[in-house]
Formats: sequence, C-alpha cells, structure tokens
Amino acid sequence: MEYAEFLKSKEIKTESSGFEPTRTNPKLFEWQNDIVRWALMKGRAAIFADCGLGKTAMQLQWAHEVSEHEGKPVLILAPLAVATQTKREGLKFDVDVTVCRKQEDVKDGVNITNYEMVEHFDADAFCGVVLDESSILKDSTSSTRKLLTDKFKNTPYKLCCTATPSPNDFMELGTHSHFLGIMTQPEMLSTFFCHDGGNTSKWRLKGHAERKFFEWVASWACCLTNPSDLGYDGSSFILPPLNVNEVIVKSNDLIDSDGQFMLLAETSQTLNERRAARRNSLNDRVKAAAKIANGTDEQVLVWCDLNAESEALTSAINGA
Repeated sequence: MEYAEFLKSKEIKTESSGFEPTRTNPKLFEWQNDIVRWALMKGRAAIFADCGLGKTAMQLQWAHEVSEHEGKPVLILAPLAVATQTKREGLKFDVDVTVCRKQEDVKDGVNITNYEMVEHFDADAFCGVVLDESSILKDSTSSTRKLLTDKFKNTPYKLCCTATPSPNDFMELGTHSHFLGIMTQPEMLSTFFCHDGGNTSKWRLKGHAERKFFEWVASWACCLTNPSDLGYDGSSFILPPLNVNEVIVKSNDLIDSDGQFMLLAETSQTLNERRAARRNSLNDRVKAAAKIANGTDEQVLVWCDLNAESEALTSAINGA
C-alpha cells in the first residue's frame, strides 16, 4: 500500500445510512428541498439554519418522507407550546401532524410532543426522531441530554434542528454528534482537540486539525445563515437595516413603598424596588407605546413583560 493510500484510509468518514427520496414538496423552496434530500440520504443529520429559513417546514417534510419510506411513525420533540404551532405549519405544507402526550396517542405518520413528555413514549415504536430546538443538548452534563441520547440510541433516523450553534461552540457540536451517533463527545475531543495549558476543563482545537474538523462537521451538519451560503439566490432573505429609536418616558407617578408621593425618585436597587418602579411608570409607558402604535397603518408588534402592561396596551392600542 502506498503511503498516500494509507493516509487516505485513516480519514474520518461519516457513513450515510438513509435513502434518496423520489419526490419533493412543491411548497418548499428549491434549496429547502435540496437540504431535506441531503438529510434523508444521510439518515442522521443536523440542520443548523438561521432564524426565518424554514427549519420547521424542512423537518416536517423530512419526518413525512421517513415515515412513508419505513412504514412506521416518526416522533418530533419540541419545546412547550410549539407542538400546536407545528401542527398548523404542517397544514401549510400538506403534512398531517398528530399532537401527542403519551404513546397511546401516536398515529401513523408524523407525531409531535414536548420534551417534558418524552418519558411517556416508547422509542422502539418510531423509525425516526426529530429534535426541534435541539440546543437542548447543549449542556453535556444535563440529565435531559443523557436521557435523549440513551433513549434514542438505536433509532435509525435522526434529525437535529436549531438556529443557535456557533461554529466556535465546539461542545455543543460534540453533544449533537453524540446524540446522532456520529461520534461521541469524548471521541471528538480526543481526535480534534487538546487541553488548553494547565486548565484541563478547557479544550483547544488543534491547529493542524482545524480544516479536518470542519470538514467532519460539514459531513453531518448543514450550517447556513442565508441560502446564498449554499450557492442559491438569498436576496429575499437579507433583512433591512435595524433602526432603534429609544423613547425615554418621564413619569410623575413617584410613590414610595408606603404609598406616599415623593418629590424625587428613589434609586431602585433590589428586585422588588425595580418592579415597583415599573409598576409606577406603567401608565406613562403604555401611553407612549400606544401613541406610536396608533400613529401608523402598518403592522406593529409590541413586546412587554408584565401582564398588567399587556392588558393596558390591549385596551390602549386600536385593534390590538
């Protein structure tokens, strides 16, 4: 064997274990269909796509194709309150989704539940699993990560979807690789990293391994912030500049903890004092926000923290 051939035999490869689909979803963009096709052929893959790029649509199509191909149900795990939203998204893309809370609720096709209910399901009953907002795996010491990794260890088809992993967040890439069955996190660290000086809890990417590391990541994860990253037209996904206009509201409702009016505002230091200051200025802030919202015919999204703020804004803003 030639030395070059010997070195090539030592290359770290991620074997594909999926299938090539015979159809696409006409309601997806071309680049979305191509990512779904790539993930299906991989069998175990991750889609690290930025916000607004349609991860939900892609994971629904992936789950639908896997279920159709294998003739068994697929389970999507999602954060709280996301299941019903995903079901509505499924209607847009012609994918029927069943919201479940226990194994008895499962039907053929695509099923979804929240992470908190995963212990009520039998992993062996599913041919595929999807982790929506898969950064739940981020903490390598968490019991949730261990539960998910162990429970779906033998599931043949796996897909992780999230917008948050940074290319520099090596630990999170390792926990995703571990869950997908590509390479365990300890193996990843020993292969591509070394301890950073005397601090054995810090890992540093080996200088000569940088290119190979990212080639390895790209063999099982699709990372993009814009379709143009993959050579497609991404002009429609470029956001306009963000303009921030800060409005400072001067409130005359200066009341201390005893309900007495004050000439000057006290410095808010504790959490209770800060909450009291917010409550005291609520009416003035609501008036300022309502003036902005009522002064335009365009859509307006108002974020607030307190229930009292939400109720007051709803009453003050036309059509809210």
